[in-house]
Amino acid sequence: MTASRPVAEPSSGRWRRLLVRALLAALALLAGLVLFAYFALAPKVYDVTSIRDAPAYQDAALLERAWALPVAATYDRERLIFQPRVSWCGPTSLANVIRSRGGAETSPADVLAETGYCWLGECIPGLTLDELAEIARAKVHGEVIVLRDLSLAEFREHMRRSNDVDRRYVINFLRGPLFREGGGHHSPIGGYLEAEDLVLVLDVNEKFEPWLVDTARLYAAMDTVDSGTKKQRGMLLIQ
Repeated sequence: MTASRPVAEPSSGRWRRLLVRALLAALALLAGLVLFAYFALAPKVYDVTSIRDAPAYQDAALLERAWALPVAATYDRERLIFQPRVSWCGPTSLANVIRSRGGAETSPADVLAETGYCWLGECIPGLTLDELAEIARAKVHGEVIVLRDLSLAEFREHMRRSNDVDRRYVINFLRGPLFREGGGHHSPIGGYLEAEDLVLVLDVNEKFEPWLVDTARLYAAMDTVDSGTKKQRGMLLIQ
C-alpha cells in the first residue's frame, strides 16, 4: 500500500503568514522606538525653584538699572535680535555681539554664512561652545577665548569684568537648573549689578527675553556637562 504524501500548503498561505509576522515585528520595533524616545528625550525636570519666581527675575526697576550698565547699553534693548530658528541661539548671540561693538547690521544667517555649519537650516543637535568659538574667530574681530572649568569665584570675577566695554561674554548654560527644565542655550551677558550680585542675561529666545539671575544660580547652570561633547559648558570671552 502506498503511503499518502502530505498535502503541500499553498504558497499564498505561507506568504500571508510571513507578511503578518513581518508586520508584527515592525509594529513591535516601532513601539520600542516610541517608548525609547519618550523616556530618553522627555525633558528632565530639576528639583529646583524656577528663577521666574525670584523677585529680581524681570523686575522693572532692576532691569532699568541693568540696561544702563556700560556694556548693556551698547546692545540697546530696542535693537536686540532674537533667534529666528530654534537652534540658532549661538549665531544670534554672535550677531548681537557684533552689533554691540559697532559692527554692521549682522543677522544670524550672516554669522553662519560660509562657515559650513547649519547648512540644512537648523544646527542639529545644536552648536557646542567650541563650535561657536570657531565661528566667532571667523566672524568677529578680536580675540576669542573659551572659558570653562571655572570656580564660582573666578566666574564672579568675570561677571564683574562683563561691565568693561572692551569685553563681551557669551555664556553656554543649561536651562534646567534655572527654569526646572530645558536644554542647552547660548546668550550674551549684558552686565553685572555688583551690589545685588545679579547678572543680566540677554536671552536671545523671545519667549524668555532678558532677565536677571543670582550669580551662583547662573554659575550652576553653566557648570554642567554638554552631553554631546562630554565637556563642561562655559563662556566665550571676546575682546
